[in-house]
Parts: sequence; C-alpha cells; structure tokens
Amino acid sequence: MNTLIRAVRPWGQALSDVTVSAGETGGKITSVEAHDPARAVPANVTVVEGRGRLLLPSFSDVHVHLDSTRIGLPFREHTGGPGVWTMMMNDRQNWRKAEVPLQDRVNDTLGRMIARGTTRVRSYAQVDVDCKLERFDAVAAAKEKFAGQASVDIIAFPQAGLLLEEGTVELMEEALKAGANVMGGIDPCTLDRDPAKHLDIVFGLAEKYQVPIDIHLHEPGELGVFSTDLVLERTRALGMQGKVTMSHAYQLGSVNEATTRRLIDAFAELDVSLASVAPSAAGQLPIPLLTEAGVRLGLGEDGQRDYWSPYGNTDMLDRTWQLAFTHGFRKDELIEHSLAIATIGGASILDPGATRLKDTAHRPGVEVGDPAELLLVDGETVASTVMDRGKDRTVIHAGRVVADQLKLV
Repeated sequence: MNTLIRAVRPWGQALSDVTVSAGETGGKITSVEAHDPARAVPANVTVVEGRGRLLLPSFSDVHVHLDSTRIGLPFREHTGGPGVWTMMMNDRQNWRKAEVPLQDRVNDTLGRMIARGTTRVRSYAQVDVDCKLERFDAVAAAKEKFAGQASVDIIAFPQAGLLLEEGTVELMEEALKAGANVMGGIDPCTLDRDPAKHLDIVFGLAEKYQVPIDIHLHEPGELGVFSTDLVLERTRALGMQGKVTMSHAYQLGSVNEATTRRLIDAFAELDVSLASVAPSAAGQLPIPLLTEAGVRLGLGEDGQRDYWSPYGNTDMLDRTWQLAFTHGFRKDELIEHSLAIATIGGASILDPGATRLKDTAHRPGVEVGDPAELLLVDGETVASTVMDRGKDRTVIHAGRVVADQLKLV
C-alpha cells in the first residue's frame, strides 16, 4: 500500500506532497510534488498529515550499546573509575543487579530510539568470559522483536579485550556463528598490549565469516595513530576496502597537520569509515575535511545512562545538537550537515553502497527512489530543529508509519 505524506518540507524546502511505497524488501519514495490542497487521494492510499513539518531521512545510530542500558530505570550514582578496564569491571559488577531484567531494558531502549526517529541501528553486544553470549542474545532478541520497525546490525564486541581472559576468542567466534553482523575490536595497544595479535584475530575472524569490522579506539595521540596505521595496513593487504569502521578515534587529529591530512587521505583511499559519539574532546579530525575527502562519517549515542556514563537519552536529535556544539558549528550549513551525518552519513556506514554525502551542503535522502526511511519533525528551519529538538514527530520505516508523537504504533 502507498502512503501520501501531505504538506511537508523536504529538508526544510518548499511545501510538498510525498508518496512512498511499502514492501517486504523496504519502501521507496515514489513521487515528490508541489503541495496541492485539492489533490485527490485514491481509496487505497494512506494519508499522513505533514502539517508543514520538515521531512528528513530517519536517524541512523551507528554506535550504540543496547546491552548496557539503564534507560527508564532510577537514576544511580556513577561508580566507574578511570580507564577502559576499570569502567568495564564496574559494569561487570553491576549490570546483572539492575531493577528489571536485561531483555526488558534492551527492548525498552530500542523502542524509545525508534519512537524518536531512529530506524537504522548498529549496536554493540559485549562478549566476554563473564557474560558469554547473554548480552548478545538480548540484543538479537530485540532485533527480532522490532524487525518491522527498524533494521539492526549487531557487533560482537570484545569490551574486555581479546587476549586478557582465556576463552574470549572462542566466544567471539560463537557470536559470529550465531548471527553477529560485525566483528569488533578495541584499543589494540593499551588494552591487549599486543596490537599485531589483536588485529590478526579481528581481521582473521572477519575474513572467515565475511563480516565488516568496527574498532573502538580510545588511544591517545601518536599511539592512536600507530594503531590506526596497523588497521590501514591490514585493510589494504586483505582487500577490505569499505568494510572497516573506526569508532571514537577522537585524538587522531591531535598530532600535527601533516598526520591529519595523511590519515584523512588514507581513510578516503581505503574507504574506511568513522563513527563519532560527539565527545567534548580536543584533537578530533575536522568534519568538513573528512566530508570533502569523501570519508563516510556517522553518529551514535554510545552508552545511554548506563554504568559507563549518565549521558544519553535515546534521542539522536539531541546527539546531533551535541555534534554541532562540540565542533563549534554556528553556520546553518554546518549545523544542517551535522543532521545529514546523523541520518544519511550513518546509513552509508551500514550500507557502503548507499548514497554518500558529497560536501557539507549535500542534503540527500528525500528524493524519488530513496529509501522510505523518514522522519517528520516540527521546526522553522533545519538548523532551528537541531537547536529546538522538536517533539512533534512521525517516524516511517520501510514505507510504513511505525511511531507518532514519541510512541510506537
């Protein structure tokens, strides 16, 4: 069945009537025409009233930890300490003690994300000798439960490293056999302290199971660049162009201008993508230069009010505001570009063959032939919507309305 979205403004432009199709393989935008109040609506067409709202691509959260969430639970004092290992142990000591079961927490968080406009998700699922596949199974069950409302990819994620606890690698392989879509890695130098072996395992399992790679990189400055260069070497040698994402990597621009330029050029050459959570960190690679070079860049919420951090609220529009704010963007074009990163930018990480952002003024995703993954939201302009973070939202996945007014339908 087709749906007519009446009186909307694609990317804040002229008032339009937009028709989308729905189907088992995903819906498409089939027409975009100037708004006509007298337009006749066939009996078999569903009408969604735009009421002059903006029409945008829906959000793509490409860096979220659904398995560690405390969204919806009572606020608790943050008890984590410094460093990845200390924070991980704090999580390990507490995640089973939450007020409601893990599956309920994961389901509730993903449902809230969808209701706020996210229909494309790449979630981590921690795999280690403590939780084994319990956390992976919870994310996989949520993926199945909401299959008609969002698409979800799952990263098998070695939060505790691959080498520090015997049996971890075998568990990671079990997760890949069980359907994990992405092979994860983390801090090859500072956590496992054997970057060559760590990355040999990551790339080896990814090649064996024919899945892409996502590497968490918190390592600072030159050390982070060293680990990144090892990743780039393996990407080139194994022909994995377009299949590797560096997540966080927030100090790769801190060494010097020549290193920044070299890394950006290498990411573009090898089609290595970047996933940001919009941290308030100095030394990040500059977004305009990344886009200009053709590097795919996406956004995610990271952990959401969990045992790692009290931040995050399932709303990618809030995280878009944070991306613009932490990069000091004031011009409308760059604020709008932040929203393009949070929507189409992330979609191009999930599907390297999808539309990519060409420059900071490019606003794709709402034209004939584009996927019917859409968000209607109130706002005067795109930039003002990012600033005001409106709540009058309607969410469309695969051509069907799946949420309205922040509630699933």
